[in-house]
Amino acid sequence: MTARNSLFRDPFREIERTFEQAYRASAQAPAMPLDLVRSGDVYTAYIDLPGVDADSIDIDVEDRTLSVRATRKAPQGADLQWVARERTSGTYARQLTLGYGVALDKVEATYADGVLTLSIPVAEEAKPRKIAVKSTSSPATIEAEAEEAAE
Repeated sequence: MTARNSLFRDPFREIERTFEQAYRASAQAPAMPLDLVRSGDVYTAYIDLPGVDADSIDIDVEDRTLSVRATRKAPQGADLQWVARERTSGTYARQLTLGYGVALDKVEATYADGVLTLSIPVAEEAKPRKIAVKSTSSPATIEAEAEEAAE
């Protein structure tokens, strides 16, 4: 590049190229989008895992951390030639830190139509409840003595 060409370089083109490279790098990173909702006494997590074989999904809970791992394999073959490759493959992982108000021993998981659904119930001890008030004093009984008329 000559000195004259460097004077007319478009600085915005350099910025655009940098952003394109960063976008491509982030678009290739495996992702596990998640929605988390609460309905009544159950939290429900919906995790998108399209194209993942259910047998590759691994869910663990250790010390209030719920870990989800899954693998999506890329098509393979000796005569396979890639024309375009935008879908990611490889191992996905996601961790959720759970609070103390959930029942970790009752977490359930289902996988259908590319969505992993985790049902995480609220622990019994964390549910709101009414507390009965007991009185410690005994009710006072007033007895009246009848006066006998001696007359």
